[in-house]
Amino acid sequence: MLKNRSIFVSFINYLEKEKNFSVHTIKAYRNDIENFLLFLSVKNLKIKNISKIDIRDFLASQYEKGFSKKTVARRLASIKSLFRYLINIDYLSNNPALFLESPKIPKKLPNFIDEKIIDDLMNQPDQNTKKGLRDKAIMELFYSTGMRLSELINLNINSLDAKNHLIKVFGKGSKERLIPFGKRAKFSLDKYLKMRALTLSVKSNKIPLFVNNKNKRVPQRTIQRRIGNYIKMVADGERLGPHILRHSFATHLMDRGADIKAVVMRLPKEEGGKLEYKEVDNLDQQEEAFLHAAHLKLWQSGRNKWKRTMRNKYE
Repeated sequence: MLKNRSIFVSFINYLEKEKNFSVHTIKAYRNDIENFLLFLSVKNLKIKNISKIDIRDFLASQYEKGFSKKTVARRLASIKSLFRYLINIDYLSNNPALFLESPKIPKKLPNFIDEKIIDDLMNQPDQNTKKGLRDKAIMELFYSTGMRLSELINLNINSLDAKNHLIKVFGKGSKERLIPFGKRAKFSLDKYLKMRALTLSVKSNKIPLFVNNKNKRVPQRTIQRRIGNYIKMVADGERLGPHILRHSFATHLMDRGADIKAVVMRLPKEEGGKLEYKEVDNLDQQEEAFLHAAHLKLWQSGRNKWKRTMRNKYE
């Protein structure tokens, strides 16, 4: 019989190697399951023998320690994943977590920036400096695509197809998506790369799109801090950061007439319990074309060229 610790190691290895989860997600699972195993150790319980009541006792202990409903819900989700894994490898025949209900968490609408002040936001970076040009290009690309921060950081120059206004990103599980970006984003990228003596036509897959003073890939925290500071100059609210540009992207698309289903399918799933956008490989062609058209209409630039490109691509 496997010991609790051996089961934990096997499960984490499964998430890393077979599920191909991100480092951030693995860290959350590791923390949740370690807390669960600590509880079992104190109670002298083995995973093989625990019941639904034991899991409920663990969840109750988390509330007693002051953890929020959101945290408890996540820990239950991790435990359920663990037991599904144990069922799949035939270590268990019954799943004690199967019918446990997650705590009800009130859904919050995400913050977004009013479309009327987007231009003010984009004008905040100092266009006479390399950092300012970089920051504006980053914000324009965020707002023009709705991509994740992690996806933007990992872009290389050859990730962009400047001719067709397409950008290739790799999401969770190395899933590839092609996303349109507007003329304003391209204009800002061209200005930034010109200061670096580069162009979007560079073919090397090793040159990061956004770099710091040491010409290294710009760190995530740097982008979070700098973009957050720009947003604070024009908007009020809590947790102002790059994620708000993603939410604004979706909100403004729908305001312009894009179908909510198409918008939801376009945006990648966001971690942290905010929005449950699904990532898909194949959109309905009409929805895809409509979304692209609405997207570029938002920017009032490059629209006709993009529509021709999309017709050629999908018809």
